Amino acid sequence: MQIGNYTISTNNAPFVIAEMSGNHNQSIDRAFKIIETAAKCGAHAIKLQTYTADTITIDHSGGLFDISDESSLWKNRNLYELYQEAHTPWEWHEALYKCAADNNIIIFSTPFDDTAVDFLEKLNSPAYKIASFENNHLPLLRKVAQTGKPVIMSTGVSTLSGLAESVEILRNNNCTDLVLLKCTSNYPANPLNSNLQTIPHLRSLFNCEVGLSDHTMGIGVPIAATALGATVIEKHFCLSRAEGGVDSAFSLEPDELKSLVIETERAWQSLGTVQYGIQPTENKSLLFKRSIYVVKEIQQGEKFSYENIRVIRPGDGLHPRYFEQLIGTTARINLDKGTPLSWDKI
Repeated sequence: MQIGNYTISTNNAPFVIAEMSGNHNQSIDRAFKIIETAAKCGAHAIKLQTYTADTITIDHSGGLFDISDESSLWKNRNLYELYQEAHTPWEWHEALYKCAADNNIIIFSTPFDDTAVDFLEKLNSPAYKIASFENNHLPLLRKVAQTGKPVIMSTGVSTLSGLAESVEILRNNNCTDLVLLKCTSNYPANPLNSNLQTIPHLRSLFNCEVGLSDHTMGIGVPIAATALGATVIEKHFCLSRAEGGVDSAFSLEPDELKSLVIETERAWQSLGTVQYGIQPTENKSLLFKRSIYVVKEIQQGEKFSYENIRVIRPGDGLHPRYFEQLIGTTARINLDKGTPLSWDKI
């Protein structure tokens, strides 16, 4: 499948998405810098989130509208107030899309309601991302699918039957290019809960491209995901965790993003094919395999023994398989120490 100028496939290195989220801290200049830096780091795409506090929730307090979980990064916050702080102003989008084009990086977004889809269509967004918490919003999935654009959907906090229902809605409404992202919706997430073995299983079940939306620290989990066939890697990105931001605690910094791009490509390159035998690139190294050498001066007619021949490097003598067979046979000629044995010397 194609997003912008990038083909997402097992024949290419993983498509790396830098998720801006709310790490702009309500500064458009910081948002520009995030885009520019992601491009310099080699990310293939930058992703926004398109919502307002009013399109994602309501202005209300009490119950689940207030975050009381002591383990949450956002404990004691109110949802509406959090989303007001984290949202990307819609009036920025056009300028951000232009900034991405100027920096030769693909840009698209996660819509959270129908109005966001209509808005992003006016910007000719090349793809859509569905977040884990919205993958059960079937009316939204239907709206996104009907654009005919590629859809990338995270699979966090979902049952298999729920995912099947969501995928069916997408495919029945004109979504022909689909990527499912294995996702653990904890912030930050623990690698112990990543369960990356699900990646090839998802590919087999749904016959689509599969990747990873990762909230763990570092880049180890995405590299492992690449080895299991992930063709898309999404990570939150910030300029500096020390500067704060709603998602900065589990976001990559520039040096880490650069390493992610490099190392996931290396991991993909390393997969290759099933291979045995000697590769052309190994031919020179054949000289350093073990072989049978004279290790002590031997006179003509003297018997070969454990003391005067050994299996050592380099590799231009007789194969080690003949070592025991040679013990007790005699030398045809005088042999100096350091001579590789060959049949004409025996």
